[in-house]
Amino acid sequence: MKICFSTLGCPDWSWEEILAAAKDLGYDGIELRGLGNEIYVPKAKPFLPENMQTSKRQLLDKGLEISCITSSCYLHEKDAESYIQEGMEYIDLAEQLNAPFVRVLGDSEPSPKAPVDVKQVIRMLKVLGDYASQKGVMVLLETNGVFANSSVMIKTMEEVQHPYVRVLWDVHHPYRFMGESVFLTYNRLKRYIRHVHVKDSLMEKGRVRYCLIGQGDIPIKEAIDLLLQDDYKGYISLEWLKRWYYDLEEPGIVFSHFIHAIRGMLK
Repeated sequence: MKICFSTLGCPDWSWEEILAAAKDLGYDGIELRGLGNEIYVPKAKPFLPENMQTSKRQLLDKGLEISCITSSCYLHEKDAESYIQEGMEYIDLAEQLNAPFVRVLGDSEPSPKAPVDVKQVIRMLKVLGDYASQKGVMVLLETNGVFANSSVMIKTMEEVQHPYVRVLWDVHHPYRFMGESVFLTYNRLKRYIRHVHVKDSLMEKGRVRYCLIGQGDIPIKEAIDLLLQDDYKGYISLEWLKRWYYDLEEPGIVFSHFIHAIRGMLK
């Protein structure tokens, strides 16, 4: 099992600072979700054509890899065709960076607020899966929004039936928003899970408060144990929501805390 963090957690850091922190703290990789003021990763400066080879060499020199590229590709929206183009641009970038996965979404809200057109999401996943198959990249639908309900997610995967479409298991969302045990979610989805997001939280006055790993009540250790028992070889990724919640703790503290906490759970 490998460990990475999402750049969502360090919106003020430069590419060089991200690389240095990942190397120094002992991470295996980096999940890309925006850099600085640019949330659209294909337009971020390190990945423009004139800088791509330098950035790839920097990753190699640090012994790091890109674990996943996380898009804002909303396949449920009415203008989904524009998001298909976005998804394809992310897939192209993943191919260039030797990144195995691109994350897409079937719902824009972590906790579902309204029904979504699941049939449309399935159609769009098939389109992106076909494109990704030509690039050697896999498209991952996250357990987010209505798809945090593992029964909805498993039906979606079974209907999509595409070898280049799989699941990103966000451990937090099915537990917090759907009331599912991690045992239920994992065992329902495990044959499709290829990447894992981890974060912790508590409910306070009816609202979610994100906190350091181990300070909330998300059963992360149980999730880790379930993955270990099946010899999961992929990434556990810290998704610290600093970009969206700026009052959260600083990444220098959180990234160090996370890798030590996960290593303790892996022993």
